[in-house]
Formats: sequence, structure tokens, C-alpha cells
Amino acid sequence: MSSLPIFYSFRRCPYAMRARMALMISGQAVKLREVVLRDKPPEMIEVSPKATVPVLVLEDGAVIDESLAIMDWALATNDPDGWLENREASKALIVEADGKFKTHLDRYKYPSRYDDVDPVEHRTAGLAMLQSWNQRLFERGQLTGSSKALADIAIFPFIRQFANNDRAWFDEQPIPVVHKWLAGHIESELFQSIMPKFPQWKLGDPEPIFG
Repeated sequence: MSSLPIFYSFRRCPYAMRARMALMISGQAVKLREVVLRDKPPEMIEVSPKATVPVLVLEDGAVIDESLAIMDWALATNDPDGWLENREASKALIVEADGKFKTHLDRYKYPSRYDDVDPVEHRTAGLAMLQSWNQRLFERGQLTGSSKALADIAIFPFIRQFANNDRAWFDEQPIPVVHKWLAGHIESELFQSIMPKFPQWKLGDPEPIFG
């Protein structure tokens, strides 16, 4: 077990969630170091100075500190459900979600962090994107086809965050296919398996095996 990769994660971070799901589905075991964002371990900052989760340190010392790159690495070793099928379509949707949708999500959820921001305006813009994805899901079942793939796993944690900011409002919106799709992913055995709570890791603490 000493040769396993080291994985820095934060349970509630959507970027870390999607990386954890790829590690879990691939069967790739890692040594988990749970991070508290207000008290980041210096060991993580030393290997990844940008100091954001997730961070994966491979056995040879190579560092992967982008969530999509961690997903690609894990699925390259084993992709049992074919998440990398329709890869180009998935990547295009992820770019849109990580760019425009995440911009609206952040300003809706954390308006005090920005100057001259109307959170309702950004909520409305985010909803417009969800309405477009609602039609896409109606036509396909999942974002790129009939089966869940890279885009679904990479994007739904951010829609979950958007929904939870005002759940009563979200549940009233006319996006029924998004509602059903999101619930299916949240209630899935995979998502539940990556959400147990772990104590904050500090040097010398045990490193639970994840994956």
C-alpha cells in the first residue's frame, strides 16, 4: 500500500467530487488526504503551489492538479462504463459548464465576493443554460447519449451546487428532465460511495485507502 498515489481532496468541492468518482469507477486505489480549505496542509502546497483541490501525486512523484486531468488519468487505466466514449462532445460541454455556467454559479452563490453583481441576474442566466441542457437530456437521456459519460459526471456536481443554493426555487423551475437526471446521479451508488466524511489529514495521520 505504500506505493499508492496520494490524493488530496475536499469532500464538498465539485472538482474533487468528479475526480473521486473517476478514481472510484476505475478501481484505482489512492491514499486519501482530506483537506480543510481554511487550513491547507503545507505538504499539498509544496507539490502544487496553486493550492487548490484535487491534487494527485503519483508513485513516481508526478503531480496532477487539475480535476479533468485526474479523471483522464484514472479512466485511461480502466474505463468499465465507457465514460470516455463521445469524448469530444463531453469535453465541449465541460468547457461550457466550467466556463459560463461556473461564472454564473459563483456570482449567484457568492455575490459578496464580486463587485457590482446581481445574484438574481446570474441565477437567471444559469437557469437559461439548464433549460438548454434540459432539452438535450430530453432528446438523449444523458448529456452526450443514452448512457452516462464523462460530461454527466463532470458537470452534475456543479448543478447540484446551483440547486442547493435555493432548493425550493430550483425545484419549482420548468426543467423536469434536469431534475430527474440530477436526482438520479445524486442518489446513485457511485455518488454515495464517494461522499463519506473523513477527518482532516495532517502529517503523521493515517491515510485511508480510497477507491
